[in-house]
Amino acid sequence: MENVWMAFGLTFFAGITTGLGSLFAFFSKRTNYRFLAVATGFSAGVMLFISFVELYPEASATLEEIYGETRGQWLNALGFFGGMLLIGVIDALIPAAENPHEMHSAAERAAVRTGAEAPEPGAKGSDGHDHQHSPLKLMRLGMFTALAVTIHNFPEGLATFMAALHEPKTGLAIAIAVALHNIPEGISVAVPIYFASGSRRQAIVYSLLSGLAEPVGAAVAYVVLLLFLGGRAMPPQVMGATFALVAGIMVYISLDELLPSSRAYGKGHDSILGLVAGMLMMCISLLLLK
Repeated sequence: MENVWMAFGLTFFAGITTGLGSLFAFFSKRTNYRFLAVATGFSAGVMLFISFVELYPEASATLEEIYGETRGQWLNALGFFGGMLLIGVIDALIPAAENPHEMHSAAERAAVRTGAEAPEPGAKGSDGHDHQHSPLKLMRLGMFTALAVTIHNFPEGLATFMAALHEPKTGLAIAIAVALHNIPEGISVAVPIYFASGSRRQAIVYSLLSGLAEPVGAAVAYVVLLLFLGGRAMPPQVMGATFALVAGIMVYISLDELLPSSRAYGKGHDSILGLVAGMLMMCISLLLLK
């Protein structure tokens, strides 16, 4: 486990970028939502490229070597869709109105972007969301969003740590993808809390705390390694299954959260430009790292 400190460092870096999201929201005169659209599309491109070009084939090769070609491929597919199922269940347990992965109406997004007048208290949009933007409502939204982001970040931190521990190059790629993914999540936590409380410090603190769930997930993985494996390296079959699981999680997040958000906040071809740029960057970086 000679890569343990690098793995912790990469996981910590990925986690604290939620705080960078809140800084982006509050230290610019106005949040640039076209930039946000390109950034979320970029993150989706990074995640999709890593999942299908790096993680899924590596998981398949590892599991096939141990269990044989047919059984290894079936186990790989099971891990991939198991990752999708895991993150899907987490999403299902969070009420839609407070879930950062659920798209809200244009009226809600416009009110948060510009500080404009919100709809009348108790008014409901066609999507069923309560559009009341009272301070109490906004604080509740921010707190539930922080909780949702924390829940999502825990398995991401665990996966980033495990990948970096096994292969630093792959861990770095995943950490970059997760970090880009966390910036808009940081904005989604910080903005409603800031509008509700008027305190930038409070908004930034809650955003950072939600991101620290990732190094906590890494710490849990490390404790498991020490208690059950005596500090020995993770068995290859476990790493293969983990890579398949991470690939499924990242594909689900890209398709369910990042791309819809990018399309909602962008104009024209912002989303696809970000997507292709993310794929291109990861392709070049993986080629240079070989």
